[in-house]
Amino acid sequence: MLRGEVTIINRLGLHARAAAQLVRLSSGFKSRILLHRKDNAVVADAKSILSVLTLAAAQGSVLEIEVEGADEQAAFDAVLEIFGDGFGEL
Repeated sequence: MLRGEVTIINRLGLHARAAAQLVRLSSGFKSRILLHRKDNAVVADAKSILSVLTLAAAQGSVLEIEVEGADEQAAFDAVLEIFGDGFGEL
């Protein structure tokens, strides 16, 4: 299992379009990918748009990423990259 933290850096936060990008990316991996919001203990399945949107993660929110499975390293790296790129909005 791999864990790491990311901070939402794009101005609009993890809104619907960004969440959809994350779900499309995450669904391409076999591993389980969970997002934990650090300030209110909400947990989301990164493969579910409704689950991701429940995070209500605005700019500056800190999320913990937890990835476990056969392709966990590739999934972890890809998720970190999309957050680091600000979902292409920077």
